Amino acid sequence: MVISIKYLKWISTVLTLFGILTFYLDYYPYSMVPHGLGIIGWTIVGKITKDNPLLMNFSLQIPIMIAGIIKYSYSQGIF
Repeated sequence: MVISIKYLKWISTVLTLFGILTFYLDYYPYSMVPHGLGIIGWTIVGKITKDNPLLMNFSLQIPIMIAGIIKYSYSQGIF
């Protein structure tokens, strides 16, 4: 279990940083995919390890990302 969490942390870190990189390189909205997966991964790690600050940080990013997806969808006429 410890090894799985270690890998989940690294994968989530890489995904989050890759999402941030692609956002700043102007690959929006595609940057939301890796960043969102990283956020979900870190939220899972926070839940498993009962790390409340980590859980607070990343779990609150989920509704923020959902709001961004909804805003983007409306601006593109998807909804």
